[in-house]
Amino acid sequence: MHTREVAVVGSGSWATAIVKILLNNVEKVHWWVKEKEIADHLLRYNHNPHYLSSVEFDPERLHISTKLDEVLSRAEIIIFCIPAVFLHQTVKEANGSRLKGKLVVSAIKGIVPEYNAIIADYFNEHFRVDYNRFVVVSGPSHAEEVAQEKLTYLTVASENSEYAREVSGLFDCRYIFTSLSDDIFGTEYAPVLKNIIAIASGICSGLGYGDNFQAVLISNAIQEIENFVAKVHPIQRDIKSSVYLGDLLVTCYSQFSRNRTFGTMIGKGYSVKFAQLEMKMIAEGYFATKCIRQLNLEYGVEMPIVEAVFNILYNNQPPSKEIKDLAEKLS
Repeated sequence: MHTREVAVVGSGSWATAIVKILLNNVEKVHWWVKEKEIADHLLRYNHNPHYLSSVEFDPERLHISTKLDEVLSRAEIIIFCIPAVFLHQTVKEANGSRLKGKLVVSAIKGIVPEYNAIIADYFNEHFRVDYNRFVVVSGPSHAEEVAQEKLTYLTVASENSEYAREVSGLFDCRYIFTSLSDDIFGTEYAPVLKNIIAIASGICSGLGYGDNFQAVLISNAIQEIENFVAKVHPIQRDIKSSVYLGDLLVTCYSQFSRNRTFGTMIGKGYSVKFAQLEMKMIAEGYFATKCIRQLNLEYGVEMPIVEAVFNILYNNQPPSKEIKDLAEKLS
């Protein structure tokens, strides 16, 4: 068993799955749950009532609290797992000293919209968390399959190889295999971008485009991702690795993909607002689309897929026309 105190911040499906994983390797998990209803239900009935409710927990091995500072103060390793759109609102009132000298881990696949910042940059700028003490946990992964203990591969990225190995040891178990990386920026930006691409994939599905076109779309998309990430953080990386290409594929094709589901609804004629209301979970790609487009005004990377999604979601362009125009740009 791992001896350091570990906390999870978040109570959605991925946070719930991560707590399940961690209990293979630690004696007790400190778990911040925002909603008192969920916290009380977990303590009384031993499962999350809203997410992955089939996963049962031993209450003796959980310290559940709705007080963020209390959870942060008890842990040495803190895993953040909440939608990026809620991150700033959640932690801005937190006592920054609670993070001092601790290992901060992001299992968030998104970008903080208030600052157009990936999670590493956000914690560095607002809480002075050194990049050397920051770790990214990335997919390809869906919480629903982790709940079913289906074999899943995760990538753990940090500029500090010792910390990467330590966090990897928290996640390694019978159904979780991990690999290590030093590319914290690529493993943050690529998931942000793949969520946008998954919306595009869903829109095309909703419009009736078939597998042949989806293959072309995603082939072009991985090049779009590679070009952007190379511009933002130019290091040697293999874009065909599972943390980049694999994560893109699973998000574009899986039945569990909330971003693809959101896109499919848009393609079928739902308004953005109605599609958001219909979904019980956050489609990170909606917020990421605006952020990435704004960032790209500085970098100037050719990104026709991102541009098409932006025009549909934010400029109210008809999906059928926008995808038809996009199709003429793909190869």
